[in-house]
Amino acid sequence: MYADALTLENARSLLGLTGPVGAEGLTLAFRAAVKAARPDAPGGDAETFRRVIVAYRLLQAQTLALPAPAGHARPKPFTPPPPPAPLLVLTPMQAISGGCVRMVVGARTLLVHGPPGVRTGDKIRLKGGGPNGADALLPVLIRPADGLSVLGGDLFMTWAVPQRMMDDGGRIEIMTHAGLRSSWLVPDMVEPVRLRLKGLGLPARGQRPAGDLFVKLEASADLPSAAEDLLLRFTRVWTPQRIAA
Repeated sequence: MYADALTLENARSLLGLTGPVGAEGLTLAFRAAVKAARPDAPGGDAETFRRVIVAYRLLQAQTLALPAPAGHARPKPFTPPPPPAPLLVLTPMQAISGGCVRMVVGARTLLVHGPPGVRTGDKIRLKGGGPNGADALLPVLIRPADGLSVLGGDLFMTWAVPQRMMDDGGRIEIMTHAGLRSSWLVPDMVEPVRLRLKGLGLPARGQRPAGDLFVKLEASADLPSAAEDLLLRFTRVWTPQRIAA
């Protein structure tokens, strides 16, 4: 039995349909009709079983051309979402001072500038960088680098200090991105020790104030004490040649 041996009206009649249906209704009608026509079911036979299958295939091919049932809108065709905008990935130092990043946007390679003080989650407008010449908004992501990490507007780093300094306390010097900074430790500080250097985080931008720099101190037995460090500096400067001069 071939599909062209059945008319659409005969096919609908075989499936028990009295009017146009969508794909879901057609499938439900076919399942009921083919179950009733099974040769091993009471009242079923092989010929009717085959005709039901042929009728279903015929109507299935015509489903898109059939009008939707009353009160039911035909589903809209699936439209894939536009691809996400590429990320503008910056280092903490680029977020502090501003920097340019070469990145691929669409089919073009562009040099995109990240302004100082930009935060993760901010969006940089790229004029003409979107589809059909529209502007594109590039999300910013600041990844850890150079011993620095960023959370919001604050910077985080780790600095090693002599174990004796952690035990006895005293003045320490920390090399930050803004230069050398000093701080005082009290004796017998309990680890982890974190120092907060105000205003040394990401710079202010718009309504957001400047962030802070948080320094985690790690005790190290390999580092010289403050006195030993001072002696090393003295010997480097006052070499025998300079003393002789």
